[in-house]
Amino acid sequence: MSGHSHNFLKLVNDARSRVREIPARALAAELGAVPNAKLIDVREESEYAAGHIKGAEHIGKGVIERDIESRHPDKSTPLYLYCGGGFRSALAADNLKKMGYDNVVNIDGGWRELKDLLPVE
Repeated sequence: MSGHSHNFLKLVNDARSRVREIPARALAAELGAVPNAKLIDVREESEYAAGHIKGAEHIGKGVIERDIESRHPDKSTPLYLYCGGGFRSALAADNLKKMGYDNVVNIDGGWRELKDLLPVE
């Protein structure tokens, strides 16, 4: 966290106060218990291309608010978001909540932890 600015961390912590968050190690069990869950990688396209969790859908943080309704029109669909460490995905999850998505989960630890826990592509 030391590489992030104070104001960015304030923004992330504010978003985290409004979204459900799980640790990366809990994701496999959650996905197993929620068969219609969607795993969404909100990192940059180049990050996704370099490696991502098997089966994850890419919708970058820069366009997720624009594209989510066409990709997932049912606002009750369970959406699990991750980024590199859980910061950008917290911001994206908060915005999806504001758009009426009521089953959004941020994955704390993001890619940095998930890559060692789940199959990658």
